[in-house]
Amino acid sequence: MKKIAQQSFNTRQVGLSIVELMIALAISSFLILGITQAYIDNKRNYVYQQSQASNQENSRFLVTLIDSYLNKTGYRRAPHQLQEEAFKQIPASADCEEFKKSAAITKAKAGIGICIRYQPLVSGELDCTGNATPAFTDSKPYSTTDNAVVMTLRYKPAADLNGILECKVGNVSAELLNGIADFRMEFAVGNSLDKKIDAIISSSAWTTSSGNILQVRYSALMSSGMNQRSSDESAALDIWKKDASAAEKTRLSSADKKYLYQLASSTVAMRNLMP
Repeated sequence: MKKIAQQSFNTRQVGLSIVELMIALAISSFLILGITQAYIDNKRNYVYQQSQASNQENSRFLVTLIDSYLNKTGYRRAPHQLQEEAFKQIPASADCEEFKKSAAITKAKAGIGICIRYQPLVSGELDCTGNATPAFTDSKPYSTTDNAVVMTLRYKPAADLNGILECKVGNVSAELLNGIADFRMEFAVGNSLDKKIDAIISSSAWTTSSGNILQVRYSALMSSGMNQRSSDESAALDIWKKDASAAEKTRLSSADKKYLYQLASSTVAMRNLMP
């Protein structure tokens, strides 16, 4: 009798019932779905943070880069050397508008940008393309030199809003930064002798008859991270569009793929051109 009861007990404990199996599968499914959703959310948040960090890093680098080059404008190794002696007249070229006598800055051609002139601090100093500037004798401090560097900084837009900032010296070009959806530049012009600003001229309204450029103000719309916005709205993009032309609005709206945007701007005074 005892043997029969033991056999009956063992029979009842073999395997799981269909109800128990269904409950186990349901609980496991919920756990897997929860873990998967947590992974997707964490990955989306990581990509979002990386895109924001990329915009911030590019914005800081852009401002640092352009400001450093603009601060070189009109630099003379010998302070006593007259501007008209250090910077002679240069006719318009394929890259730059005319450099008038003593002028160290003018508008770039074929796009939004500027051309600047400066004298290198030391012989063989590297320019923005990474090449050495023309050599000269620099054994004596404050000695005069006539080998001014002509540098072009220009924005080149792209259909996918991944525009670049390009630098050119002579026939050599170099890409300095990408991820620029749009770019603007304005010039404060006037008389450098009395530091009076007569007008603020945008890059699109520039004319070769304008006065001396005393300040440069630039703004950039940085973009990164495709499909990072949950909606079509973007505060940075909306702010940028307020001052955009109809053509710019169309280009930005048609090429936008829910990028993350950030605004970067700065104003630089031409301190080396002041008396």
